[in-house]
Amino acid sequence: MTDQAAEPTGAPSAEVVQGVFDLARDGLTGPLGEMLDAGVPVNMTNSNGDSLLIVATYSQHLDTVTELLRRGADTSVVNAMGQTALACAVFRNNEDLLRVLLDADADPLLGANPAAAIADQFGLSRMREVIESYDQP
Repeated sequence: MTDQAAEPTGAPSAEVVQGVFDLARDGLTGPLGEMLDAGVPVNMTNSNGDSLLIVATYSQHLDTVTELLRRGADTSVVNAMGQTALACAVFRNNEDLLRVLLDADADPLLGANPAAAIADQFGLSRMREVIESYDQP
């Protein structure tokens, strides 16, 4: 018998949550996929409201972002700072990530700090051009 309290069934422990977010942050796509296969929710968020997709995007891990999207990651998650994964891609000035997220129908106007506004605020004209090229008439 141990002194540790059992975690509620279905809810990952704080250590598991931290470990999964570390995998996304570090771009360890294979091990992250194994955790998702084991039942960790692809749209899990941390205490800041960041999703795995937001963390992987901010950390600029294209392969991880692509895999999360393939597994159904929600591009409309808005964190506590009013940012989406798309906003993170723009802020990091990463066109490849921006395009992958736009291809997944991410909304450049979503959130209190939307991607389009971030492009304008920081003078990221190329990011704004890419966003506009995805606009539907």
